[in-house]
Amino acid sequence: MNDVLKIGDYSFQSRLIVGTGKYSDTATMLEAHAASGAEMITVAIRRVDLDNPDKDANWFAAIDRSRYTILPNTAGAYTADEAIRIAHLSRAAGMGDLIKLEVLGDQRTLLPDVHATLQAAETLVKEGFTVLAYTSDDLITARKLQDAGVAAVMPLASPIGSGRGVLNPLPIRFIREEVTVPVIVDAGVGTASHAAYAMELGIDGILMNTAIAAAREPARMALAMKLAVDAGRQAFLAGRMAEKVYASPSSPVEGVPGK
Repeated sequence: MNDVLKIGDYSFQSRLIVGTGKYSDTATMLEAHAASGAEMITVAIRRVDLDNPDKDANWFAAIDRSRYTILPNTAGAYTADEAIRIAHLSRAAGMGDLIKLEVLGDQRTLLPDVHATLQAAETLVKEGFTVLAYTSDDLITARKLQDAGVAAVMPLASPIGSGRGVLNPLPIRFIREEVTVPVIVDAGVGTASHAAYAMELGIDGILMNTAIAAAREPARMALAMKLAVDAGRQAFLAGRMAEKVYASPSSPVEGVPGK
């Protein structure tokens, strides 16, 4: 089946995006990346040694850039100006035009500052960036980000690193119904059932890091997430049966002689 995820000028077979933080070591990270089947890997620019991005001891240098598309992100930014500056550093370091825009508004909850996010998005889009914007699960904000020209909106499922899954499925469904750019759930997925459920809502993809990196066996969890994302996507495309109040026999008797 030719079911491709298109983000701006980029196309991907996998609908799972994975991260690079919180792994015990580089080898474990690389093993998890391979098991996930992901084609895009997000990297926090603040964690990359931009003065020596290719030195042997650098975990970033271990990522096969011919195999994976790097999605730099502005994690740690708390103002629009700070996020814009991080994006500029990313492009200057040769990481291209892709950027995951993340502007936080609160240190305890790590919830997004949607006003600052919109402000930064408008600037970065005008400067030619392909922007994937982390945001709240608010339809109005998602519409405004789309109007600003972002390539994807990324509503949170639940707070970053919480592992609580999709807490508010209805708002995410509203966003999916009204927004035409890809909708990628970002933050809060904790296990494979969360991923499958999120995909069954009709979203286009999922970005996750902690759920894999913090698992007892990261590579095994990465494989589970791959399968869950694929299963959830196929279930959505197949169209689930209608829910009913009462039982309905699996083997109907209509038309059977004597019934």
